[in-house]
Parts: sequence; C-alpha cells; structure tokens
Amino acid sequence: MKEEIHNNTNLKILVVGSGGREHAIVWKLAQSERVREILCAPGNAGIGTIARCVKVAADDVDGLTKLAEQETPDLVVIGPEIPLALGLTDILEDRGFRVFGPNKKCAKLEASKSFTKAFLARHNIPTADYREYTDVDALRKDIGVFGFPMVLKADGLAAGKGVIIAEDRQAAEQAICELMVSRTFGGAGDKVVVEELLRGTEASVLCFVDGSAIIPMESAQDYKRIGDGDTGPNTGGMGNYSPSLLFDEAMELRVAEDILLPTMEGFRKDGLDFRGVLFVGLMLTESGPKVIEFNNRFGDPETQAVLPRLKTDLAEIMLAATEDQLANTQIEWNEELKTVCVVMAAGGYPGDYRKGDPIRGLDGVPDGVTVFHAGTDKNEAGEFVTAGGRVLGVVGRGKTHDEARTHAYEAVSKISFDKASYRSDIGIVYNSEKR
Repeated sequence: MKEEIHNNTNLKILVVGSGGREHAIVWKLAQSERVREILCAPGNAGIGTIARCVKVAADDVDGLTKLAEQETPDLVVIGPEIPLALGLTDILEDRGFRVFGPNKKCAKLEASKSFTKAFLARHNIPTADYREYTDVDALRKDIGVFGFPMVLKADGLAAGKGVIIAEDRQAAEQAICELMVSRTFGGAGDKVVVEELLRGTEASVLCFVDGSAIIPMESAQDYKRIGDGDTGPNTGGMGNYSPSLLFDEAMELRVAEDILLPTMEGFRKDGLDFRGVLFVGLMLTESGPKVIEFNNRFGDPETQAVLPRLKTDLAEIMLAATEDQLANTQIEWNEELKTVCVVMAAGGYPGDYRKGDPIRGLDGVPDGVTVFHAGTDKNEAGEFVTAGGRVLGVVGRGKTHDEARTHAYEAVSKISFDKASYRSDIGIVYNSEKR
C-alpha cells in the first residue's frame, strides 16, 4: 500500500470527523488532481455534497478500523482530538495504513494540560507559571495563588470549553465546584491546572510537523468568547481571520526561534514521533509570545480561514508528512488573499441549544464567500437543518481584511435559522486584555 503512493494519481482518502474543520479539509483535498475519492466518517450534510459520508462516529475506534479495512484508503486524515487521544493512529498504522495525525503518545499534548505544561517547562519554552491539583481541598486553600483573575483549566479534553477565568474568590469557588465537584467536564476535571494570567492578545499558529521539520502555516486570529468585545463564556471558537494583523515578520521570527524550534527539539529529545498538525495557541505579551496551549490537529475555525489561502496541494503535504519529507516540500500561500470566518451558532450555545431548525439562504451566498458546514444535517424534505452548537462557518475572501470582512457579513445577513447567533466584530482587533 505505502510503496505505491509516490506515483499514485488515483488516491482514495478517508477523513475522520464531522465539523467545519473537516468540511474545510475535505473541500481542500477535493481540489487535488491526485485525489479520486474522499470518504468522511461521519461527515455532515455539507460535507456530503462533495464526499461520501459514512455513518461511523469519530470516537468509534473499532468502527473506523473496520471501515478502513473495508475501504482500503491510501491515506487516513484524522480531524478531531478524541480519536487521536484514543490511539486511532497507532491502530491504523499497525494495520499498514498511512495516517496523517499524531499517535497516542503525542496526542497527550492536547489530552493533558499537565503533560504539556511539563513539556514546556522541561524545554524552557515560554509559558505561564502553573500548579496542578487533584485534591479539591488543596485547590481551595490555594485560591488566588497567582492573584486574580485566576485561570483554572480542566486537565483533560473538554471540547475547547474547559478553561474558566475567575475574577474573584467567589467566582473561583464556583469554578472549582464546576470542575471538580459537579464534574461538568467529567473525567477531564480529575486534575485541574491553575495558571498565572497572561496579559496580551491571543494568536494562533498552525504547523505541519513530521520527523524532519516543523513548518508554520499562515497566522490566524481567533475569537473564543461568545459575545462582542470578547465578553461571556469561552466557546470552541466564534470566528477567525487570516493573516493576523498582529503577527508581523518580527513576531514570526521570534515565535520560530523561541517556541517552534525548541518544541521540535523537545519532540526529538522526548521521543515524540509527531506527524500531523500542531496547533500552537499563543498569548502575545509585552515580554514576548508565550504558549497557552498545544492542540494536535487543525484548529476550528482556524482551518476554515487558513486553508483557502493555501496554494500547495494539501494531499501532497499530508503524504509528505507521513514519510518525513516535509523538509523537502515547498509550501506556498496566497499572500494577496485575506479571509474572515464568522461562525453562526445555534441560540443558547455554548449551553443547551436546539436542533432541527431549517437553514435558509444558503443558495443566496454571494461570490467571494465559502460556507463550511459544522453542525448540520438534512431533514426528510431534504432541507439543511441545524444539528450542533456551531452550525456554519461563513468565510469571506478579499484582497484586504476589510473586503473579506464585508463579504463574510454580507453572506451572514442572507443566511437564517431560528435564534441564530453570531459575533458582529470578527476581524476587529482589540488591544485590551484577552484570554
């Protein structure tokens, strides 16, 4: 299987996942002249318009393994973090499949905050000071250990929502109860990491990684909070734009020297055989960039903003990474193109939300816009309906950020579903403190 890949112009690819990130990945792979067929498990209604969706859940490792054995794809691309943490890459590689996505050992960089913090400290990579707690009483005694606001993180996977910023002692008590007593995030809160609050502005860097190289993609700027002006609770991400207006060449160089190269060297020293995408969440502070978090996969909605700017064949890049050939791969970007992604969410998100509401206006989206489906399905009448908290990622393109932003919001104004919500300030830069 692997020996034939170099000259294969008839590739069959299996993408695992069902969100906007996976829609963007499938959309980009479909542009490759080498790709014959794309399957997506489980996919969503939008992905189903360009790929064959198979109803196997992303966390069903046995089901996905059987699917791969039945379909014999030339490449498996794993989108979400849960199957990576469950070791899907290891299982498929043991059966001879080529996989783009890190193995279970590397997946701990996202699956465990304490694992990542120890890695960063061990390799002198800039990050916030921290302490770990498994005992609720010990944590309560240390309330305010780094002052207020107090940053508390569920150690395990919590769908991007396991970070609580407590403004005072009362809020900290409530956060501790939520994480370790009420167990809102289940086993993810068995251990809690408390961090020093970093002050500055967030930025995201996605990197292609293999044993030979770590290659940053174009920068992106994320908006985590639910409300305009970065207010309200954290979400999985309410929007994004690329490139970041705060990420100039000097900052790129500093991130490469202070963070990316030491990270790659740390992988080598620790025996972390990372192949896939490393998402580096950063805080740009007055003293320089510091790592907030690592993720083991394309970010969401960063992917929706970044991939439209990629000129190089994504399939070629992924195949190169599986063979430790990234150092010999030329990756090009459309420097003249700017993108802005606005997430349209179901009313109530990130809390309880409705499903099954018809989505109107998708056929009226103007030129210069691509709509990536995240939480969508089809009803018996064949209509697109809501099926998740984050429903759509509406991506505007333009020669300037303002033009891209105008296109995105023009499209958003034409799309509707019951109690749809979205931020109106995606693409606006805030110089206030963000976390």
